[in-house]
Formats: sequence, C-alpha cells, structure tokens
Amino acid sequence: MTIPELKPLLHVCDLKVSYGGIHALKGINFHIAPGELIALIGSNGAGKTTTLKAIAGLIPWSAGKIHYRDMSLQHVAAHQLIREGLALVPEGRGVFAQLTVEENLRMGAYSRSDKSTIANDLQDIYGLFPRLAERHMQLAGTLSGGEQQMMALARALMSRPKLLMLDEPSMGLAPQMIAKVFETIRNISTQGVSILLVEQNARLALEVAQRGYVMERGLITISDNAANLLDSDVVRRAYLGD
Repeated sequence: MTIPELKPLLHVCDLKVSYGGIHALKGINFHIAPGELIALIGSNGAGKTTTLKAIAGLIPWSAGKIHYRDMSLQHVAAHQLIREGLALVPEGRGVFAQLTVEENLRMGAYSRSDKSTIANDLQDIYGLFPRLAERHMQLAGTLSGGEQQMMALARALMSRPKLLMLDEPSMGLAPQMIAKVFETIRNISTQGVSILLVEQNARLALEVAQRGYVMERGLITISDNAANLLDSDVVRRAYLGD
C-alpha cells in the first residue's frame, strides 16, 4: 500500500523579493510538511534571511505566493501570523534586555487567548530549559549569549507554534552551547513542530534536518534529503569545508 504524502504546511511558490534595484529572491520554490525539520543553507547574501522575513510578514514580496495552512499570506500582518502558529526567532535573538527571563517568556504568549494554560506551558518550558528556570527572575540582558538563544527559542515556543523559523541559532556561541542549542532543536522537532532552520554551519543543520535546500544568489539551486546533501561532493566542497 502506498502511503500518501502529507499536505505541505508551508508552500512557497516562485517567491521574488526586491530591495530597490537589487533582486534578493529571484523566484524560489520549496515546501515544508507537518513535523518536518528543513535546513536552508547557503553563503552570506544568498537570500536565506530575506526568505524568513518574507514568510514572517516582515518585508513585502514583489511576486509569487506563500501558502501556510492553506491560507495565502499575501495580506496577512506579522502579528496575525503569530496567532496562526508561525513564529520566527530572528538572528540576534531580539530579547527584551530590561525584562526578566520570565517576563520575556510571557511576552511570547501575548497573542494567545487561552490564558489559563499559559502557567502550565511555562512550567513545561522550564522543564525543557532548566537553566532558564534557574534564572527566571534574572534580567535577560545579563544572560550569556547561549542563554539568550535558549530564551529566544523558549519565548517562541510559548506562542505554541506549528511552524518555527530559526535564523542562525548558533551564531556567536561557544561549541558546548551550540551542541545544547541543537539538541534542543532536535527535541522540539520530535514534539511535532515543523522547523525551518537557516544556519551558517551547514553540517550541523543537515545533521538535524530531514531535507535541505541550498540557496545561491537568490535562487534555490539544490534540494534533496539531508543525508544526500551531506554526501554531495558539491555541497561538501562549497559549504562543509571538506
């Protein structure tokens, strides 16, 4: 018996984005199925962050379509997307430095109407991120870079996302903390959350992903399952340092 493929949670079709006269995205196509962890890799300036921002409603696109849960995102505001279960952890983390860890986490649930369950979710988050539980009354700005990255992930999870987009989660972190962050990403994925991972460390990204897309100068040039991309001579020479 043939098992039918899952209908995409996110479908990006011929997406184009321009900044003035610069064509940042030149017509990209990709999809993410429910529960998938997808890696989007490429060199600096390839268009990876632009892709995430366009999906998240933070920048306009000039052509193409983005469908999320069978809904066109053409005229959907960024704050509405959070309510629909689409969350972005941006490069640089974007923490509220003068708020405590717990206040930052509660900000992640601001769009939710099920207020009675937020306290329970907060305890679940502390179970997933014990270090944040230890520092829940500490000002976010005094955390280490790795702790801030953990908090940014946790804050996004407080919105109960169906699709979590991560932009360079390993940037600026020590190797030990990078390992912890990627272990957490794996754990989040096993809970059924779809993840679109943009990561400069292509090897790490492909080791946790099921499938991957390679971007070059605003185009997706290669797509395959992650294991094949790790074994690809082209990918290894260009992005894995082999």
